[in-house]
Amino acid sequence: MSQPSPDMTLQPFEGINVGDSLRVTVASRDASTLTLLCAHDAQPRQPSSQQAVSMPSGGAAQPLDVASHHGLTRLLAAVKALPPVRVGVVHPCDATSLSAALDAHRLGLIEPVLIAPRARLEAVALAQGIELQGLRIEDVPHSHAAAERGARLAAGGEVEALMKGSLHTDELMAAVVAGSAGLRTKRRVSHCFVLQTASYPRPFIVTDAAINLAPDLLQKADIARNAIELAQVLGVAKPRLAILAAVETVNPNMPATLDAAALCKMADRGQITGGVLDGPLAFDNAVSIEAARTKGITSPVAGQADILLVPDLESGNMLAKQLMYLGGAASAGIVLGAKVPIVLTSRADSRESRIASCAIALLLAHHYRQTPP
Repeated sequence: MSQPSPDMTLQPFEGINVGDSLRVTVASRDASTLTLLCAHDAQPRQPSSQQAVSMPSGGAAQPLDVASHHGLTRLLAAVKALPPVRVGVVHPCDATSLSAALDAHRLGLIEPVLIAPRARLEAVALAQGIELQGLRIEDVPHSHAAAERGARLAAGGEVEALMKGSLHTDELMAAVVAGSAGLRTKRRVSHCFVLQTASYPRPFIVTDAAINLAPDLLQKADIARNAIELAQVLGVAKPRLAILAAVETVNPNMPATLDAAALCKMADRGQITGGVLDGPLAFDNAVSIEAARTKGITSPVAGQADILLVPDLESGNMLAKQLMYLGGAASAGIVLGAKVPIVLTSRADSRESRIASCAIALLLAHHYRQTPP
């Protein structure tokens, strides 16, 4: 629910004190306004006290929630009927990554294949009181070998997803995209943060904030296609994709605006399908209908974006982490564009974030059985 517009007059509530309970009833609504009728001590207020509150119009179908408030519970409930998939957990040689994989296993999301030096893995498990009995362990000498073994297992169909452990992202992704690995598809790989914050009415995707440093136009087209596919798997039939820049007008001196305009034309010509694209849009116009209206922007995407496509990795990473650490956003992280989904989270991510990422990987793995990438 957005804040009332500045020209809206709200009636004061006389005789209501801090700690009192109010009953709020939706008296009426239209495309942009809810009229709320408040009652105190079971006595309805007079119509003069009805509160008109602006609401975003034309919202997309609600996708699955991520690890925010009760979102993780709902996400787990949504995937409960799906059988777990075998996941190669690459070098889970610290307590956080090993515990996350086993938590996801206990919740019925994954069947982990632990790929790591056995002695080091068992030492971590012993120190944390973790039981490894009954789990498949692929013994390798070091993290680089773990990444290569994970890629081979995925290419051979022995695992249907990969999960990053305590190795560096570059080390894992180099093994995945190597020509000899057999995991590449016609699309470029890209990372999606699935985020949820109390200040926005729906979960949304920020991409790419972890893999592609400075993507060109064709690379951004693949990033858009991957994000649209993920949004559809999460329940948004036709996601709205905002292509971000610093301004909402095309400026030949600002390459991000030129790419945004070209991507929209590619969508018009059927080169990017499945979503509604608009850009360039500044961040405020992408997430706030009021900001877009103030600037006179008429757009099916402005103020209600499901996907935020950023100009480059630096801006995307800063945006995502600002939302997480200052905006309280919950997150999940996943890589698309390879033959299997890849759970890619940060060492600082919470247990809930890692579990939500595994649940999304489960959805994607089952989707890939029907529609291979």
